[in-house]
Amino acid sequence: MQPGPRNLITDVPGLRVGQAQDLRLKSGVTVLVGDAPFTAAVHVMGGAPGTTDTDLLAPDKLVQQADALVLAGGSAYGLAAADGVRTGLRAAGRGFAVGDQRVPIVPGAILFDLLNGGDKGWDDNPYPALGRAALDAAGPDIELGSAGAGMGAMTGTLKGGTGSASVMVGAITLGALVAVNALGSATVGAGPYFWAAPFEIGTEFGGLGPCPAPPIPGLPRLTAGPGAATTIAIVATDAALTQAQATRLAVAAHDGMARALMPSHSLLDGDLIFAAATGARPLPDPLETPFQLGHAAALCLSRAIARAVFHASPAPGDPKLCWQARHG
Repeated sequence: MQPGPRNLITDVPGLRVGQAQDLRLKSGVTVLVGDAPFTAAVHVMGGAPGTTDTDLLAPDKLVQQADALVLAGGSAYGLAAADGVRTGLRAAGRGFAVGDQRVPIVPGAILFDLLNGGDKGWDDNPYPALGRAALDAAGPDIELGSAGAGMGAMTGTLKGGTGSASVMVGAITLGALVAVNALGSATVGAGPYFWAAPFEIGTEFGGLGPCPAPPIPGLPRLTAGPGAATTIAIVATDAALTQAQATRLAVAAHDGMARALMPSHSLLDGDLIFAAATGARPLPDPLETPFQLGHAAALCLSRAIARAVFHASPAPGDPKLCWQARHG
């Protein structure tokens, strides 16, 4: 398999990503928005999720499509980022039609970054403004590492960040976008090798290859320290998927999270994956293609997670070193 031209989720035609962050706050917001509403779904495997409007994404609910998806820092405060995105979409005439009104459908999820060394002493919640700024900045390019929702993210051993990757499945494009703030680690022990190394394409996160002598994992301990909990992601495709099929795509993508972060899906993480499908390309085969897309989504998300950690950059007061400072 080969990545798309940018090796980003925005290789999926019709999708754009915007990010906004506050360096003093050490937090931010990442928004995926479609040129038109897209089929959306979600699957949660972490024990401590924080979400908004995710109940709408069940296959038996009235609304079958979303206008945007939001990933944010800030724990529960970050859920307000979706308000800023809704305001911007409403101003653009977007949203689910109810009489003469439009209600933008903007599901979102948050990670916990309140103890990462940033200034959290605000009087007014900064996340609605960050959400609006991220929407307004939406385009084809994505800054990886310490940007957007991954601005102040951490893992158990290193700084986390925002990552993305893409892959071609025949004529269908699939991409992943992730904010990595995991209790677990993306690297093997204290060394530079990524758990996702077997799935790397080229040198997209250093080209070191797998760890030559990986240890047999033992029982983990809660050594991550404050601030590192929850990895939130989006996998997207231009395939025509139903909401039920998109849900299965999100389920399959969790395999990629488990391959790239050890441990993952813990009681203290709110690990969650959205799926988005623009519907531009019919499925060549109703069984084979969804099967292939699920496998591709897992591999693509693993790569995006490693890229997030690989591209993280240092900032004053960081509780954790970034990969480049320790191993670059």
